[in-house]
Amino acid sequence: MRPWLRVFLIGFGLWLATVLVTAWTGNSNLVPTVVLFGSFLVPVTFVVWAHGRDHSPRVTVELLFMAFVVGGVLGVLGASLLESWLIRPSISMYVLVGLIEEGVKLAALMFVTRKMVRRSAMDGVVLGATVGFGFAAFESAGYAFNALFTADGLSLAQLVETEVLRGILTPVGHGLWTAIAGGALFAAAGRLTGPVLLTYLGVSLLHALWDSMSAIAIAITLVLTGRPWQFELLRIGRVPHVSEWQVHMYTLLNWAGLVVISLVALAWLWTTTGSARRDDEILSQ
Repeated sequence: MRPWLRVFLIGFGLWLATVLVTAWTGNSNLVPTVVLFGSFLVPVTFVVWAHGRDHSPRVTVELLFMAFVVGGVLGVLGASLLESWLIRPSISMYVLVGLIEEGVKLAALMFVTRKMVRRSAMDGVVLGATVGFGFAAFESAGYAFNALFTADGLSLAQLVETEVLRGILTPVGHGLWTAIAGGALFAAAGRLTGPVLLTYLGVSLLHALWDSMSAIAIAITLVLTGRPWQFELLRIGRVPHVSEWQVHMYTLLNWAGLVVISLVALAWLWTTTGSARRDDEILSQ
């Protein structure tokens, strides 16, 4: 059995057992275990998969650990500070979040790999993905913890639903975007060149579109199906009732947008890794 699959199956089994025991006994002491297993399972699995798929002697287990934990924590802390200082509710909010979070992850990657003497673009892809998945794991733990608290008290079901949804979406989120940026950074020998900055802006745009997809889907749904009375209520600051058909259209547009954004990012990563492998082959000759 492949190492990444073994990690996922064992981790999933332990997480599922912890959820069932917590639900059966009502023991709140087990909640942190549910949060940690559910938040870290998919990110750690993908890091193990990426390391095994493109193993490099320069990318050691110690460096992977540093990239995941130190890079992930530094990214979350940096993003939290900058967003609290700079972000205010506005149309540009999603763009600023994308620029900030992709910027701090790239800076964290540069910090944890500052002592690497030799590096290749594929090393950047793997280590960039590791920093991104570390960021995603710690961020998901926060979302899961917040989902636990509801107006009716603690909700294990809502915590689990949050972890499952974020676990499904994790592979096409932070890890993917930072892998692309990391590949560009290492291809430029760790320097912030023009192509690196353009790549950073590109992944920041993908991030912003991802975060704003719900708002975009609502806007498109209203443009296509909105009634005059709904626009009038919106104009005076009231939330109008929506039809069942509008709810279905919003859901379809939202998920279709996320799929398109994911496919664009995956195609970009495929191009990046293909170019990186060719460069590695040339250097090894």
